Amino acid sequence: MNAQEAQNIKWSENIIIADGDYIDHVAFDIIVNFERMLDRRIPAADFSQWAVDVALDGRLKPGDHETQVVLLHDKKNLKLENFAPSDYEKELNGQAFRDGHLGEFIINSIATGDEHAEKDAVLLDLLKTLCNHEEVKRIMIVPNAEDASLLNSIRSTLRDVDDELKHITLFAMQPIEGGNFKQAILGYSIMHAMGINGIEASPSPSEGGDVYLAE
Repeated sequence: MNAQEAQNIKWSENIIIADGDYIDHVAFDIIVNFERMLDRRIPAADFSQWAVDVALDGRLKPGDHETQVVLLHDKKNLKLENFAPSDYEKELNGQAFRDGHLGEFIINSIATGDEHAEKDAVLLDLLKTLCNHEEVKRIMIVPNAEDASLLNSIRSTLRDVDDELKHITLFAMQPIEGGNFKQAILGYSIMHAMGINGIEASPSPSEGGDVYLAE
C-alpha cells in the first residue's frame, strides 16, 4: 500500500502507528546486546506478540476489540530484518490475526519515500487524521523517537487533543519530556516478543527501568 491508498482505510477504535524501520533498528540493537549478555541466540521478535504487547502497554483492556496496526517503512526496505513474519507486502499488509484476550488485529503496511510522501510527513498526516476521527478512541504511536524534530511535531499535533476523547500513548526507548500523551518504553514489548523474560533482562545496568542497547 502507498500513502495515497492509505487515505481510503476504514479506521478502527484502536490504532497502532509504527515506524517499521525504527522498530527494526531497535530490535537489532536488543538482539546484539542480549546475545552478548545472555550468551545465547536471540530469535527474531514475533510480530503478532509485539503488536499485542503494544496494545497492552497502551492500556487496552481485555475484550473483543478491533485494532489496526499501520506500519510505515521506506520503500527501499521490503521487509523487517528482526521480526517474523517480516515481508511487508507478502506477509504483513492486509493480514490479520486474533488474540484470545484482545480480539482482532488488522495489519496494513505503507511504503513511503516518494517525493510527496516522506515517512515522517505521512506519520504526522495520519496522526492528524486519526485525531479528527470520532470513532478512533485509542492511538499508540511508535515513531523514530531519536528524531527531536519529529517529536516536536508530534507534541504540536497532539497539543490540543482532548485526552478525555483520545487515549494516546507514545513509545520510545527513554522517557520523553513533555507532551499531551502517555508514555511507554518500547524495548519491553520487543524483548517480550523475542522471548526475553524479566529475569533475563534484569542484569541490565539500568536502575530506572530503561533498556540499554548496544552501541
